[in-house]
Amino acid sequence: MYYMNKGTINWFNADKGYGFIMADDMQDVFAYLLSIQGNDFKKYDEGQKVTFDIKMTSRGRYASNVHKR
Repeated sequence: MYYMNKGTINWFNADKGYGFIMADDMQDVFAYLLSIQGNDFKKYDEGQKVTFDIKMTSRGRYASNVHKR
């Protein structure tokens, strides 16, 4: 079974190209602009509910495949 993580946009700056999602497990997850699905990334405001996958790198975890819910 495939599981999408759920969370809320904590902070996002489209001009800087990144932000943070507060996952439902209460941990911040870094989000790159390129992880946002669709062309409406500038509409992702603080408080927006999202679903996402988590990827791991040597620098920590980050959100990928981010969608509004």
